[in-house]
Amino acid sequence: MFDSVRDDVRTTLDEIKAAGLHKPERVIGTPQSATVAVTSGGRPGEVLNFCANNYLGLADHPEVVAAAHEALDRWGYGLASVRFICGTQEVHKELEQRLSSFLGQEDTILYSSCFDANGGVFETLLGAEDAVISDALNHASIIDGIRLSKAQRFRYANRDMADLERQLKEASGARRRLVVTDGVFSMDGYVAPLREICDLADRYDAMVMVDDSHAVGFVGAGGRGTPELHDVMDRVDIITGTLGKALGGASGGYVAARAEIVALLRQRSRPYLFSNSLAPVIAAASLKVIDLLESAGELRDRLNANTALFRTRMTEEGFDVLPGDHAIAPVMFGDAAKAGRMAELLLERGVYVIGFSYPVVPQGAARIRVQLSAAHSTDDVNRAVDAFVDARAALDA
Repeated sequence: MFDSVRDDVRTTLDEIKAAGLHKPERVIGTPQSATVAVTSGGRPGEVLNFCANNYLGLADHPEVVAAAHEALDRWGYGLASVRFICGTQEVHKELEQRLSSFLGQEDTILYSSCFDANGGVFETLLGAEDAVISDALNHASIIDGIRLSKAQRFRYANRDMADLERQLKEASGARRRLVVTDGVFSMDGYVAPLREICDLADRYDAMVMVDDSHAVGFVGAGGRGTPELHDVMDRVDIITGTLGKALGGASGGYVAARAEIVALLRQRSRPYLFSNSLAPVIAAASLKVIDLLESAGELRDRLNANTALFRTRMTEEGFDVLPGDHAIAPVMFGDAAKAGRMAELLLERGVYVIGFSYPVVPQGAARIRVQLSAAHSTDDVNRAVDAFVDARAALDA
């Protein structure tokens, strides 16, 4: 059977390459850190890593690694079961309780990824008589999760509160209304205006859901994400997030929400019911991460300092950096080929970054997304900026 489709698949792959959208996988031979060794797919040897979601540098933190080693001996490697059969250990319940407390929510449910968490919410909570109102730039997992539900779909322009209000009015006849937004938009580093969103949700009797994957751990005074940043922790009904970014960088996701919502997800959410339990070693290491988060002021301060230094120096050097103070710092080039070539030149100069272009970002808005980390030193940041300057000169030569 496959012989009849082989040529079609090859044609599709050729079209992806011709459009400049092919995604090669560079192989690294070291733990995730500020510096990694590229072993294939790019300049060999050690390079500065400015494209990981390792915002607090916890991916290879010695205390997290030690907790993982200990957990292997105590809890084993895997559970070979879904949660409701024989896949719930004490370590899973403890992690759910700790996440609930940290995020200021009543309960938490663990998933194998945040993609699954977002995929399991809408179908469970919303029916054909309900409405979901989604930011136009929300993550793909939210978009796909909404598609799985029968809810009426409304979309508002990115962070546009006037448009959100228009969509809420359009959805006024629905039984339930759910406004959903990324806390931080991953391609731009822009932060959602949660206070205004909550105000409109109150006015039009809607629930609020936030995917805070690019915020929990390092945004807000205590690292509790965008609801803390905007002082609306008690007004957000559902928070989804990941253990795969600032919280150690392994894998796993969660929904932290009102107790009744979590209880229903445990009974009806298909990605939860039909996926293996989170590996106990990840759950245990994540508990250590939460310990570190509760005293991580120095790490957050270092990340903020690195972010400010990079943004300031790049602006002084004449680069177009999208405004903001988030650790995602998009450097704009417009042309896709230029952004891709710039990333190649930077790798040759020992800085690992990725160029993004359409359809990941809008046409004509190609960029290099730089991601700062607390693991970077001041010298690392300065070397990265110097490499940008040198690569630009080579590109323009």
